[in-house]
Amino acid sequence: MPWSNQEWWPNLLRLDVLDDNAADLGPYGEDFDYAEEFEKLDLEEVKADIEEVMTTPQEWWPADYGHYGPLFIRMAWHSAGTYRTLDGRAGASGGLQRLPPESSWPDNVNLDKARRLLQPVKQKHGRRLSWADLIVLAGNVALESMGFETFGFAGGRDDAFKSNEATEWGPETEFETTSPERFHDEEVGDLKDPLANTVMGLIYVNPEGPYGEPDLEGSAKNIRNEFERMAMDDEETVALIAGGHTFGKVHGADDETEVGPEPEAAPIEEQGLGWQHDFEKAGMITSGIEGPWNDTPIQWDMGYVDNLLDYEWEPHKGPGGAWQWQPASEEEREAIEKAPPAQAFGGSEQPMMLTTDVALKHDEDYLEVLEHFQENPGAFQEAFARAWYKLLHRDMGPPERYLGPEVPDEEMLWQDPLPDADYEPIGEAEVAELKTEVLDSELTVSQLAKTAWASASTYRDSDKRGGANGARIRLEPQRSWEVNEPEELETVLGTLEGIQEEFNGSRSDDVRVSLADLIVLGGNAAVEEAAAEAGHDVEVPFEPGRTDATQERTDVESFEPLEPKVDGFRNYLGDSDEFDDFNGTHEDRLVDKAHLLNLSVPEMTVLVGGMRALGATYGDSDRGVLTDEPGTLSNDFFVNLLDMDYEWEAVDEDGERFEIRDRETGDVEWEATRFDLIFGSNARLRAYADVYGADDGEEKFVEDFVDAWSKVMRLDRFDLE
Repeated sequence: MPWSNQEWWPNLLRLDVLDDNAADLGPYGEDFDYAEEFEKLDLEEVKADIEEVMTTPQEWWPADYGHYGPLFIRMAWHSAGTYRTLDGRAGASGGLQRLPPESSWPDNVNLDKARRLLQPVKQKHGRRLSWADLIVLAGNVALESMGFETFGFAGGRDDAFKSNEATEWGPETEFETTSPERFHDEEVGDLKDPLANTVMGLIYVNPEGPYGEPDLEGSAKNIRNEFERMAMDDEETVALIAGGHTFGKVHGADDETEVGPEPEAAPIEEQGLGWQHDFEKAGMITSGIEGPWNDTPIQWDMGYVDNLLDYEWEPHKGPGGAWQWQPASEEEREAIEKAPPAQAFGGSEQPMMLTTDVALKHDEDYLEVLEHFQENPGAFQEAFARAWYKLLHRDMGPPERYLGPEVPDEEMLWQDPLPDADYEPIGEAEVAELKTEVLDSELTVSQLAKTAWASASTYRDSDKRGGANGARIRLEPQRSWEVNEPEELETVLGTLEGIQEEFNGSRSDDVRVSLADLIVLGGNAAVEEAAAEAGHDVEVPFEPGRTDATQERTDVESFEPLEPKVDGFRNYLGDSDEFDDFNGTHEDRLVDKAHLLNLSVPEMTVLVGGMRALGATYGDSDRGVLTDEPGTLSNDFFVNLLDMDYEWEAVDEDGERFEIRDRETGDVEWEATRFDLIFGSNARLRAYADVYGADDGEEKFVEDFVDAWSKVMRLDRFDLE
């Protein structure tokens, strides 16, 4: 097979991840509206169809205990549980579990069978029900089928039709391996950014313990590190583990049965199925660990919590050759209630525990939660219901995206709630009036543009968090982020708040302007003013209707991961000494940010060039502002970057900062960073720079910049969709 460009030149900047943002890759076409289709579903009918599948064992893949519920819970959990807060990627949205690499992860062994069991349900309901929604809904139905009362369910997850190749899973090149490079100074409990799973190819942590050893302290550290990166606190962590392990069993009764290759490596005649083996010989083989957690594997009860706390547990090698835990004495092993056989050809089964289970008992904080749950079963039920709901919906964004009759009325803090407007939004006349007020203030084009960008560019399309709506830039933690230049930001916000107060106080009607709207409007006015300075008459589209969030309804801790360590759009280099994660070079980080902003390659290119023209750089630095007229929306950035009258020279050891010199005189004309020079260095980016830097390219540059700017300003306006 011919090598790709990336294989020929491993250091080549990967831009292909942005191509997914430029086109609709699905089969339904650009006019397809999944939310509209989902609303046509009879959800009760869908749930009944899932229930029928779940309780009708198939000969080609038998059901443990005659019920596929535990398998469906594992499928839903492993779909949603990949989510991590640091970049908002992975999770249930997109139904990515059915695509590589997740489809063939060792931790997802035999989940291909779970999805294939649900194929008739998907086939029946077609485009009205995405795989992404079906997978997690099946988990909810499974819990309800086995006696648990769930907190609710929301649909609205579109299906992906291509793997998300922007997700970094770690440095290892083999599955089920853990490299010290995955962690900081400690080998456990301190993952590098943006990782959450501690083992390549596993959803969370190694169930046998760190590096496959029954290390309880290390296992507890990994659990806490991992679940914190899923935005779960200690109570939610214990509730999820205990609630999930109340059901089903793990499979590994034999260490000699040959298991076939994973789906992506299986022969074509397997038709997408993998891990084939003779389960009638030795039972199903998945993790290599064998046994249930309690004697009632398809019933909601306190069996898991009671077994874990009421017995002492010791490690031993199970029949599959893996570390697992059994009651410590022969007397306890005889006394513990046995589970019925999972399959007709088996016998009764003694409950076991994983290292990760026993680790909860040996961590003081986790133990306190467990003991509280044991004494208060109702608290356990509620905690698991809420944590499970959060697990399944954490990557869906604001509540207005939630669809269906089972959406709870309550809004949770982790949903970044916004207040409803109790006033009428501004209209065209008020927009024009406010633009004039903003431009007549002492605020500069650069200040207005930077503030609007800082507010809107927090958006992440991965989990639909952030954005301008709510004006959280005026709240902690955003108002203190270094990249937002807190002192200058205070000045800008103070001026805009004064304009807002005067405008709202002068109205005799119900029309009011939110600060969120005014920040965006100020940025738009700055762009229009800068375009006029360059001789172009443009109007940046503006849609009012944003509201202002409150500090009390802002989860400061969960917003911290949205802080940019670098920002190529504002030419903010950050502190390179802190960059020990897996996002690569500065230009890689620029592309990563563009991907989270749902930008295409040309949109990223024109935004960088336009921000430089506006002088919207961190600290008002001249770096990258390749023009003598900052604040004028000209194409000078591209013209001067490509001008062969200049030469380029690095001025620091890291190759982050450069001087652009006149070839003839040697005089330094400009300063720049890698964020700037990549648009002349990379062949594909240079191709776009050629277009925008041409003598006849400025008009297109301005038009494209306005379109891309407007897109970023409204990325979080789900109320307009």
